[in-house]
Amino acid sequence: MKLEMTWADTARTLAADFGQRAVAHDRDGSFPHANFADLQQAGFLALAAPRALGGQQASVAELGEVIGAIGYGCPATALVLVLSMQYLQQRGMARAGSPWPEPLARQLVREAVQGVSLANSLRVEPELGTPARGGLPATVARRTPDGWRLSGRKIYSTGAPILRWYAVWARTDDAEPQVGTFLVRAGSPGVRIEESWDHLGLRASGSHDVVFDDVPTPLDHGMGIAPPGAQSRDTNMQAEMTVLLGALYTGVARAARDWLLGFLRERTPASLGAPLATLPRVQEAVGRIEALLLSNQRLIASLARELDAGAQVALADSGLIKTLVMRQAVETVQEALALTSNHGLSRRNPLERHLRDVLCGRIHTPQEDSALVLAGRAALEQGQRG
Repeated sequence: MKLEMTWADTARTLAADFGQRAVAHDRDGSFPHANFADLQQAGFLALAAPRALGGQQASVAELGEVIGAIGYGCPATALVLVLSMQYLQQRGMARAGSPWPEPLARQLVREAVQGVSLANSLRVEPELGTPARGGLPATVARRTPDGWRLSGRKIYSTGAPILRWYAVWARTDDAEPQVGTFLVRAGSPGVRIEESWDHLGLRASGSHDVVFDDVPTPLDHGMGIAPPGAQSRDTNMQAEMTVLLGALYTGVARAARDWLLGFLRERTPASLGAPLATLPRVQEAVGRIEALLLSNQRLIASLARELDAGAQVALADSGLIKTLVMRQAVETVQEALALTSNHGLSRRNPLERHLRDVLCGRIHTPQEDSALVLAGRAALEQGQRG
C-alpha cells in the first residue's frame, strides 16, 4: 500500500526545484515569485491557520519540518514564510485573546487558500532599530472619520515584493499615544516600496523598505491598540519563532553538510592518492558536524513537542535554545569551510552561499546578548530567592 506523503515530504520535493533556482536568485538579488506559486498550489500558504478559518492547522513540529525542508533548498523562501508571519500570525489567530477580528482573520486565510497571498508584520524602523529593545514607533496612525491614516517608514520588510497585507506596528496621534498593529492592504494609495535590500546573505528575501504616506485603512483594521507596555507578551509565539527559525538555519547547515560529504568523497589529491574522506582527521571533523546537527535536531524537536503539548515555555528558555541552535548552525558551515579551503569559498560551489545565509540567523530576535542577559538575570534572581 502506498503511503500518503506528509507536508514535509511535499516540501522536500518542492525544495529540490527551489534549490536549483536559488543560485540565480542569490546572484541577482531577485525575488523567487515562482516558489510561492508552487507553495500556494500545494496548499502551504494556509498550513498553520486554524481549521475553523479554512486552514490545515498543522502542528508546530510539522511546521518546523516544512520550514527546515524549504530552508535546505532556498532559505530566502523559508524566511519569507516565517518572518512574513504567514505561519506565526496564522497560529496567533487561534489563541485566546487574539487581537485578530474573526472576519479579517477568515478573509486573510481565504485569500491564502485561493491565491498567492501573504501578510507580513512590519515593525523595524531606521531610528528605532529592533522593537524588542524598547521604544515607541515613529510610524503614526492618525484617526479620521473615515478610518486610519498611516505615515512612516519600515525597514527589513521581508517579502515586500509579494506581500498582499502589511501588519504595521504604529502609534496613534493622541496626546498620550497608544500603540497597536494596523492592517494595510499592499498597493493602497500612498504605499511605496523602496528596493533597498542588498545584503550579504538571504539576498532573495526582498526585505526592502516600505514607506507609508498618509495611507488609508479602515478603523476595524487597527488591532490590539493599547498604551505602550500594556500589551501582554506572548511567550509561546517567541518559542514558536525559535522552532521555525531554528529549523530554517539548520536546513541551511544540512545543505552545507551534504555538499561537503560529496566533495570529500570525490576530492582525491595527487599527494594522497585517495579521497579526503579516508583521512581520520577528516572523519573526526565530519563527526563534529554530525554532533552539531544532531544537537540542533533534538533541541528543535523537543521545543516543538512542548509547544504542541500546550506547555508554556519561558522566554529565557526559548532565547537560550535560539542562541544555541544559531551558534551550532553557523559552526557547522564554518567547519565545512575549514575542510574545503579555497574550494569552499569559490562562487562555483554553494558552500560560500550557505555561509552567507547561515550568518543571518544571529540577527533575529532575540539577539544573543539579550537572550544571555535574560537567562543570567533569571538565574541570579532565583539564587537570591533560594
